[in-house]
Amino acid sequence: MSDDKAPSPARRAARWRRAFRGEVSLGDAALEAARRARAALSRRRERSFVRATGGALRPPRLAGRFAGLGPERLLEHFRTRREPALPPGLEEAGGELFKKLLEDRFADERAALAREAREIVARGRWPLLGFGTLELTREPDWLRDPVSGARWPLEYHADLRLVRGDGGDVRVLWELNRLGHLVTLARAYAATGDEELAAELFRQARHWRNANPLGLGPNWACAMEVALRAVNLLAAFRLVRDSHALDADALQFSLALLDEHGAHIRRNLEYSHVRTSNHYLSDVAGLFWLGVCLPELEGADAWREFGRRELLRESEKQVLADGADAEASTGYHRFVTELFLCSFLLARANGINLGEGFAARLRSMLDYARSYLRPDGRAPLVGDADGGRFLDLSRRAADDHAYLSALGAIVFDDAGLRPEGEAPEELLWLLGAEGLRRFGALPRAPAPASRAFERAGTYLLREGDLYLLLNGCGAGLAGRGSHGHNDKLGVEVSACGHPFVRDPGTYVYTGDTAERRRFRSTAYHSTVEVDGAEQAETDERLPFVIGDESRPRLVGRREDGGAELVVLEHDGYARLAAGAIRHRRAVIFDRRRRLWLVEDSLTGRGRHTFRLRLHFAPGVESGALNGRAGAAWAKIGDARLFVVTLEGFGGAGLRFEPLWSSTDYGAKSSSVAACWTVEAGAPLVLRWALVPACAGEPESERLRALEEAAASRATLFEAVGR
Repeated sequence: MSDDKAPSPARRAARWRRAFRGEVSLGDAALEAARRARAALSRRRERSFVRATGGALRPPRLAGRFAGLGPERLLEHFRTRREPALPPGLEEAGGELFKKLLEDRFADERAALAREAREIVARGRWPLLGFGTLELTREPDWLRDPVSGARWPLEYHADLRLVRGDGGDVRVLWELNRLGHLVTLARAYAATGDEELAAELFRQARHWRNANPLGLGPNWACAMEVALRAVNLLAAFRLVRDSHALDADALQFSLALLDEHGAHIRRNLEYSHVRTSNHYLSDVAGLFWLGVCLPELEGADAWREFGRRELLRESEKQVLADGADAEASTGYHRFVTELFLCSFLLARANGINLGEGFAARLRSMLDYARSYLRPDGRAPLVGDADGGRFLDLSRRAADDHAYLSALGAIVFDDAGLRPEGEAPEELLWLLGAEGLRRFGALPRAPAPASRAFERAGTYLLREGDLYLLLNGCGAGLAGRGSHGHNDKLGVEVSACGHPFVRDPGTYVYTGDTAERRRFRSTAYHSTVEVDGAEQAETDERLPFVIGDESRPRLVGRREDGGAELVVLEHDGYARLAAGAIRHRRAVIFDRRRRLWLVEDSLTGRGRHTFRLRLHFAPGVESGALNGRAGAAWAKIGDARLFVVTLEGFGGAGLRFEPLWSSTDYGAKSSSVAACWTVEAGAPLVLRWALVPACAGEPESERLRALEEAAASRATLFEAVGR
């Protein structure tokens, strides 16, 4: 380990430019510069400590009277204590009523859980993100990305290059090392009482720690990952508390492991005076959970109070006024909402008051998530979606967010949050038997209506089975976003129970930086691209940086005679060499005629190549519509969507481009985008329509409804922002 691995002056200057991008005051910049200097000194001290100890596991630092208890008495204390408590479902787990409910209400999930646990024990196989079930062996190489084979060295954690450009993806490595599969073993033990599962849990935890000395290697390089691993371990150890595998030695090991996790998080907080994100939020949540759940540790009181205070402060900073997470990503909205919700339940179980403001913000986050769910119950994947979970209590695809609304409906006794469908498994694991009973008693809420979330930049024009999302999200985090995409003014469209036009998702981060950039690109989203340019700058070498050039904003909204109009614009093309362009998109939802009218206004100067794309979901068939110049059709099952060009498409070329879509991190499916290309001078106005036809609705009738709508709604386009 070297004490001096300083970057070159040019690289240092580039880091500082990235660090202070976005809306940053001089005062915050000065505070951040001072903080970074202090952090560098702290790392120097930590490096010396790690060198001196070799990263060895030290005995747990016990608090007060617990320090005088012998190993056996300490074990007795843990087996019999009733406080502190985890959320009620985790406390009930393993009881006869819990097992019966699991068998009666979630028989398929219980069977899948048992199979997965047996595969872990027998063959070292378990699922990981979108890569499916991997052969990881019972003694995995915890330093190796199991997909690419890239391996990180056991060097001091802050000296490591995490983004290496050799195909290795540290996100995949970190998912493995969050140890969510130990929660699988623990849940299966609670469901079956199989002692072999608990024994395997402790065996693997010891194997992990032997391969990961404190402070050495990639699995200590990010405090967020340490915190998420700690929360999974806390839940897993609690679920096997009654097992014979938890003897005095296993308890000492568990306490020592969690003690060093807490101390490491506290030394390496991912705080910034400029902006904090889900990373710092995870750090403080991890400390809160450790502090609440392990009062026997010397550092627990300080961790609990620090975590509580910072959770409240970060909820004020990271949750927008309309309930959206500040990172311009529905995937991270799910993650952050789950983090706040689980922490709220932990606090409530232990009589810790997080205040009315925290509860109100959490309620607004759940409301936002319920509102953006499509009629099929899935979420649009706006921005990054890497499938991350705060607590691994089930297997869920990245676009599966409805379970949050179900939990929220019970936590806040609010039937308006209740999604369609049956109770999710998390209700039992987190809220227990009473949570399941209350869910069954809740009345079914009406389907969500159109909503405007102006701070988030999310506009939903919907009714019944018709759904259109118009995206006006910015870069995120006041222009410092790392998880936003070039998707401004893009749309998602569902009709007749099927998603037709869908965001392509994320696919990967650093494992393939070219694909990372492609999935974030303007050309992959259902918006207008000008001269092949990006709406905001991205760089393949910087997979977590995106520019703030577009700055989308609401121009206006209006309702008129059963129709809704939303108008957004952005300035991402103001920097074009051939002349600045402003893109304005107006969308009318005609409820009575069940269709949408769209106008793309491209104002500015110069001659340009304009490309309008609609990215269809995987499995959607598409082609040119006969008898209508420039029109297209899309079909899935018996449902169809017609895309009809109305004005401004003279001489336009229509082609169908093969692209990709991704729902889960690491997995992608083939998809197609319809692309209309217009070579023209600015200003240019393109008017077009989205006309769904469900089973039994003739094409002629739906197109006749379009003609009526186009004639009657023409003046509505002029009503806002002209």
